[in-house]
Amino acid sequence: MSSDFEGYEQDFAVLTAEITSKIARVPRLPPDEKKQMVANVEKQLEEARELLEQMDLEVREIPPQSRGMYSNRMRSYKQEMGKLETDFKRSRIAYSDEVRNELLGDDGNSSENQVSPSPVFGCYQLEFRHVNTLIKLREERAHLLDNTERLERSSRRLEAGYQIAVETEQIGQEMLENLSHDREKIKRARERLRETDANLGKSSRVLTGMLRR
Repeated sequence: MSSDFEGYEQDFAVLTAEITSKIARVPRLPPDEKKQMVANVEKQLEEARELLEQMDLEVREIPPQSRGMYSNRMRSYKQEMGKLETDFKRSRIAYSDEVRNELLGDDGNSSENQVSPSPVFGCYQLEFRHVNTLIKLREERAHLLDNTERLERSSRRLEAGYQIAVETEQIGQEMLENLSHDREKIKRARERLRETDANLGKSSRVLTGMLRR
């Protein structure tokens, strides 16, 4: 049972690492590559959800006395999955270079853009510059949020690892206590056997004496 869970766990770790790497690349890709990458990430997110469902089913089959450690790990993985989905939504919203070009028009090398600027055109230029500034600020904010989310995920993983270590230590202490109790029981049973053997020896000698008489 635990081996199946650990197998799903390893697959989930590899898959989420790939998803994290691809999500970070999405905002910087050209439109065609970005569309393909988004479809790929959506497919992998669905695979990750299916792995979580399988892991959840495995945890339900674990005996209650050993289920606590696995339940804590599942909570950590579900939180990580939620963060990945949030990061993916942000990466899709973040503006790419293609979106900036669509908002600002052509690259400025066409003959239409080389005519003498009019006052109205100057207003449009100012507006476009303002939009461009907003786009850059939004991209920087998205990158900062992405780095913050990565740090938070790392922190949660460390906390989950520490919790697993504490729970493992507690389980080990309980096992040692149980072994100690079992040892005492075996020791008392041996003493009773020795007393029984001694009593049988005495009874045998009494019977032997009675038979001789």
